[in-house]
Amino acid sequence: MKKISVSLSGHQTSISLEPEFISELQRIAKTQNKSIASIISDLDKTRTPNQNLSSAIRVWILKNIKKS
Repeated sequence: MKKISVSLSGHQTSISLEPEFISELQRIAKTQNKSIASIISDLDKTRTPNQNLSSAIRVWILKNIKKS
């Protein structure tokens, strides 16, 4: 597991993801011309209340891979 730190709604938070997911998140961010922080912020705002943020990120990455 690897941790990345981002600011969400003005609060610093750390998210733990496997290195493979972080690499894919970086790749997607680059192709969408977005920052990782903006992608994570969007996901944080739209995830269901009972969904863990790390899980929401993993699912979002998988859905993006399937689109490719």
